[in-house]
Amino acid sequence: MRAGHTVLLAEVTPSLEGPSVLGPLVGARGAGTEVTPVEPGLSFLRISASAGHRRFLEDVLPLRLMADAALRSRALRRFLEAGPSLRELGLMYQMLDLVRKTGPNGRFLYPLCVMDLPATGHALAMASLPRAILSLLPGGPIGRAVREGLELLQDPVRTAVLLATLPEPLPVSEALQLASEVRRLGLPLAAALLNRMPENPFPTPASRAALNTLLAAHGPHEGSRALYRLEVAETSRARLEQGVAAPLLSLPDLLASGPALVDQLASALLPLNARLSQKEAP
Repeated sequence: MRAGHTVLLAEVTPSLEGPSVLGPLVGARGAGTEVTPVEPGLSFLRISASAGHRRFLEDVLPLRLMADAALRSRALRRFLEAGPSLRELGLMYQMLDLVRKTGPNGRFLYPLCVMDLPATGHALAMASLPRAILSLLPGGPIGRAVREGLELLQDPVRTAVLLATLPEPLPVSEALQLASEVRRLGLPLAAALLNRMPENPFPTPASRAALNTLLAAHGPHEGSRALYRLEVAETSRARLEQGVAAPLLSLPDLLASGPALVDQLASALLPLNARLSQKEAP
C-alpha cells in the first residue's frame, strides 16, 4: 500500500475454528473466507481447504446447487479433508481463484496478492502438491486446475517466494531446508526475510574489542543475556546469508503490537524493498 499497490492479504489457515493471527494485526478481526475490505488499498481473507473445495465444485458442476448438495454429504467432506493431497488442493484452488478474478473492465481485481503460508511442513506440502496430484490425475478438471496452479507458482514474473524466519539456530535450519525444497520444485525464491533481528550496539570491531576488554575486567553483568542473544542472532544471520543463495532482508525487533507493529514494519521494509529492486534491475 505504501508503494501505491492494491493489496489482498490472504492467511492460509489450517482450520477456521481457531483465531486468525494476521487479521487483528491489520484491523480485520473476525474476517473469514470472504474478501473483507480493511482500508483503501488493503483487503483481507482467510484461505481454507473447505472454501477451495466449494469453489472447485462450483466451477466444474453445471449448477451451483449441485455443489451445495455435494458438500452436504458427510462422506464427501470427510474424503476431501482426509484424502491424500486433497486438502492442499482445496487451499491451492482458492488461491488460484483469487489470483485470476477480474472485474467488468477485464483487469485483475487483486493485482498483488500476498499469501501467508503456515509452518514449514505445511508449506512443503503445498509446494509439492502439483506433482503429487498430476501423477495420480493427469487429466480432467482437477488436472487442468493443478497445471494452471503449477504454471502460476513457477512463473517468476507473477510469483515471488519470500522466506521468513527468525535469527535462531532451529528456525534458520528449517528455512534453509525449505529454500532447498523450493528451488528443487522450481519455485522462484526472491528473498529471505530475517524477522526480529536484535540491534547491535557494537557494530564495529573497535567497539566490540572495547566491550570485550570491559567484560574481562569486570566479569559477568546484567547485559550478558542480551549479548548472548545478539551473538546467536549474528551467527544465525551469517549462516542464513551463506546458505540461502538469495537476497537477505532483516527487520528489527520492535516493541509495538497490532496495527502499529504492521505500520512500523512497513516503514522498515520500504527502503529494503527499494534496495532489492535495484539489485534485480538489469
